[in-house]
Amino acid sequence: MITEYEKDLLFLRQCILYDDSAERHKLEASIIQLQRNERCVRRAVGLMALLTALALAGICYAAIFLAPAPQSLTQLVTPFVLKIFCTLGGGSLICILAFGTLGWVYRKQMDQRREECRRLATRLLESRLGRPRNTQPTE
Repeated sequence: MITEYEKDLLFLRQCILYDDSAERHKLEASIIQLQRNERCVRRAVGLMALLTALALAGICYAAIFLAPAPQSLTQLVTPFVLKIFCTLGGGSLICILAFGTLGWVYRKQMDQRREECRRLATRLLESRLGRPRNTQPTE
């Protein structure tokens, strides 16, 4: 499902296609790269969330079936497996935090590019149609 934010950016990108300047090409390339980066970060966050869920499931499983004194090889290995699940879960949570921060940085950069698109589209419209006569919105 496409969000309002994405619709706005798509419209602005369509508007600036009428400009054939180097600035537009550079802006377009920058937007495409940022969108790729954002998709990649979203996928990484999803993968880390899955790993966190699996680690939590493993910790719960080990906690339920953990015997107080090891009576077999399986029970002897269980604390080691529990440590692995805890490490996996902790590492995944740290990665979610790091990827979330990176996603926020990419979103801020995308906001800047969107503003540049607005300026370029406004300049393009003014060059083709002239300045608007009334800049005050009527109610």
